[in-house]
Amino acid sequence: MTFHVFGTNTIYSILQEFYTSPETNIRGAEGQDALVSLVGTIGSGLTWAGGIFVNPMIGHLGNIKLISLAGAFFMGLGLILGSFCNELWQLYLTQGLLYGIGTSMYYFPVMSVTPAYFNRNRGAAMGIVLSGSGVGGLVMSPVFNILLSRLGIRWVLRVLGVWNFVLGIPVSVVLTRKHAAAAGATGQSRISMALVKRGTFVLQCIGAFLQAAGYNIPIYYLTTYSVSILSYTSGTSSTLLAICNGVNSLSRVGMGILADRVGRQNTMVLSIILTAVSVFALWYDSDRSRFTAFVVLYGILSGGYNALLPSTISELYGVQNYSSVNGVLQLVRGLGVMFGAPIAGVILGSHSRGGTPTPSRLSKLLSINGLKTRYNDVVIFDGVLLLASGVCVAYVRWLDARDKGRWLWRA
Repeated sequence: MTFHVFGTNTIYSILQEFYTSPETNIRGAEGQDALVSLVGTIGSGLTWAGGIFVNPMIGHLGNIKLISLAGAFFMGLGLILGSFCNELWQLYLTQGLLYGIGTSMYYFPVMSVTPAYFNRNRGAAMGIVLSGSGVGGLVMSPVFNILLSRLGIRWVLRVLGVWNFVLGIPVSVVLTRKHAAAAGATGQSRISMALVKRGTFVLQCIGAFLQAAGYNIPIYYLTTYSVSILSYTSGTSSTLLAICNGVNSLSRVGMGILADRVGRQNTMVLSIILTAVSVFALWYDSDRSRFTAFVVLYGILSGGYNALLPSTISELYGVQNYSSVNGVLQLVRGLGVMFGAPIAGVILGSHSRGGTPTPSRLSKLLSINGLKTRYNDVVIFDGVLLLASGVCVAYVRWLDARDKGRWLWRA
């Protein structure tokens, strides 16, 4: 499930590069990174934010098979309808809104049953489950780029839509009443006000928003940076995206294993702060070698938070509050996704990679240097978001120890 849902989400970077290029099939999209990124962030953001509605739906209906199957259908339909679009607003409704609603309805019924099945080594278990997202990006990035060059954008979206729906059928069908009971074991869907007033909850929400906003910026702009600044081909940029996702997949498993030994909260804090450091140290004003190092290191470090958040929720707030807390945090994360990449696009500004028919070497160099300066501003914005998130999560770690009346180095 995570293989094709988040694999599809992560390859939007390739679509971002195509939609903003001179070859785009969408009117008014060339060079408009902020507007184009909003399509992907609506879809990805609703994957998370929709949990605030899907989790209560699971509690009321109980038929998680039907909910998940409907989600798979809407997910595929959104992509297929997106293949017929010629305007950005049409993409917002299809590839953004409809696809995002579908992924949320498909994702949460499956994920809601997972924590109830693992008591020991929960961090490693969730890391393995969520590592599928990295594998999806690893496999889908080069395949999608090849299909895009051979079939064109319209047919590749249709293939992707059918593929997502077909894969979603067996995943949904295997969900039974037993799994619905397991989902119910994760607790009530309505959050208590006493929990909301806790400092750990408020800071956890702020940290989740900032992390989601910062995490997706490199994912969305990796291919456009590779092509626009480093003059890589689309094929090479998709390979870099695949490497980032592949390393991220292994990292999520490794982070989960590490968390079971040194503590989940400790690992989360370390993961976020080191991710911010890698953004500042390697992406800022990077050349090809430094950017390649950044892609690998970012893939290693950035997966820790996503892999460990579900198990950390149970640890901090109890399994009985998992559904309610998870629903709110995923809503906040979805909003963060919708905030980060579009604001980065606003900072980047509109630009044209086509240039004049026969640009001089000097004018081309000046254009690239000006664009690189704006990308550096995006890097600073991204690093600050991630660093602030790390501070929030570290403070949650301290408050949790204070509330429990003792400090444990392994937490």
